[in-house]
Amino acid sequence: MANIHPTAVVDPKAKLHDSVIVGPYAVIGPDVTIGADTVVDAHVVISGVTTIGERNRFYSFGSIGCDPQDKKYKGEPTRLVIGNGNAFFQNVTVSTGTVQDESLTSIGDDNWIMAYVHIAHDCRIGSGTIFANNVTLAGHVYVDDFAFLGGFTTVHQFCKIGAYAMSAFTAAISQDVPPFVVAAGNRAKPAGVHSEGMRRHGFTAEQIAQVKKAYRVLYRQSLSLDESLAALDELAASSADVARFAGFIRTSERGFIR
Repeated sequence: MANIHPTAVVDPKAKLHDSVIVGPYAVIGPDVTIGADTVVDAHVVISGVTTIGERNRFYSFGSIGCDPQDKKYKGEPTRLVIGNGNAFFQNVTVSTGTVQDESLTSIGDDNWIMAYVHIAHDCRIGSGTIFANNVTLAGHVYVDDFAFLGGFTTVHQFCKIGAYAMSAFTAAISQDVPPFVVAAGNRAKPAGVHSEGMRRHGFTAEQIAQVKKAYRVLYRQSLSLDESLAALDELAASSADVARFAGFIRTSERGFIR
């Protein structure tokens, strides 16, 4: 049997692996599934149609699987799916999805989500990301793998944050942030390549140099967008990272920071 503190309230319909630990005064709803070796600390509330994988840690006072903060929400059984090995620190809130999107909020594996972060309805978070304290995502935001969002970053609804991108402290993001790019300011503007993050994730000096060259093409050479994309296509022929960068620019629906 799961190790459940006697003051916790766990609905008998909830599905908890035998190795799950539930702390004092936690509340777990009937449509919740929690995988092996997950720890739910004191006063955490896990509700909604929420599926949680293995080896996750939920620190005190989090609200996971809560109703979307969307006036159109009418109690539909939308979902939250969380992968493996994530840490959710104190007072984190994560909403389920809405039927206006795909009825799903999803979070991948090995994410580090610090205190007071809010992840709104229909967000899609990849794996290996870091969200510093007080990051706030509006609805329908996509954050790709290994992105780093600095403290107090705010992200407008429907924005996309590319892989290995970074936001500086208090960045206010209202357009897409391409992969590898640092976003800074209110409203956020491009502020260079996240080269230190790339090094930490094993990118070679040559790979970083190619991404920096692509950044200069897009942001430093006063080219039109069509001219920039043509130049990026030439670089992408010999660099998968530049191809990812150029592909993101081409598919940006909201427009990217400039």
